[in-house]
Amino acid sequence: MNRRRFLGFATGGMVAATAGTPLTAEAGEQLMTEETSYALTRPAYIDQAHLVVTDLGLVSGFYQSMLGLKVIEETASGELLGVGALPLLTLTTAGNAATAPRNAAGLFHTAFLMPNRNELARWLRHAAHNNVALDGASDHLVSEAIYLSDPEGNGIEIYADRPHEEWKFHQDGMVEMATQRLDLQALYNSAPDDRWEGMAEGTAIGHLHLQVGDIPQADAFYRDVLGLKLMARYPGASFFATGGYHHHLAANIWNSRGATARTDNMTGLSDYRIRFNDKAALDAAVSRLDALEVKSEKRDGGVFLRDPWGIGLTLSA
Repeated sequence: MNRRRFLGFATGGMVAATAGTPLTAEAGEQLMTEETSYALTRPAYIDQAHLVVTDLGLVSGFYQSMLGLKVIEETASGELLGVGALPLLTLTTAGNAATAPRNAAGLFHTAFLMPNRNELARWLRHAAHNNVALDGASDHLVSEAIYLSDPEGNGIEIYADRPHEEWKFHQDGMVEMATQRLDLQALYNSAPDDRWEGMAEGTAIGHLHLQVGDIPQADAFYRDVLGLKLMARYPGASFFATGGYHHHLAANIWNSRGATARTDNMTGLSDYRIRFNDKAALDAAVSRLDALEVKSEKRDGGVFLRDPWGIGLTLSA
């Protein structure tokens, strides 16, 4: 199932390798305030993501002009982009970077979480005025989401959560989600009548959606090894989170059933960071790695490992 087909499915009513530049622990720290998105106040959340690209200027320019991210730091191999002083996305390139096949394990989309619905509407108006091509839009009950792709085909979601108290949960603790039509015109019409100045303070990576080779294997790693809770299922996909969020990570096999580990020079998602607000949860995750003899190493202020498909992740407090 490709992205357009997935989004087209929305009208029916249902409902993450090269080492590259490291994601530094200090760079991702967030100051939690009363305005902090619910997703970031959970025991753990997605802090940063790292993409390998072939044309750094083209891709970085897109994230700056179309998404409103700013360059925080430039390195010999890439750039660190974010909102204000908060880094969110590392882009790197190399002479031997090879374009990942569409059916490779890796990224389905990086989901940028707006601090509120007004900011989502404001971004939509900016996108419309700049002829940004959209792949689709969906009402997921827990959130409203708009989908697009960067110039190298890396999926992007721009979304805003509905208030947590409006979410519905099943008796087993799973959250009720759907994929329904989002009224883009109504959302556009609700945008505040002021100038768009880029992504607003408080914007974050709310979740990552991955392409993997096997769902039971994804459940065994993300739920049983890392300790994330399974929050929802969909044919060919699982959604994981901590602390009752709808999902911090998702994994599907819609394009990538049977995919094997990524090669070292493959474009797309190289690695990402999971930051723990709850040190006990981090310690428990690291203890499980040791008990299960999962290969890991201390790196960049955290514990680095790879999932079964070679996607790197760093666990840090």
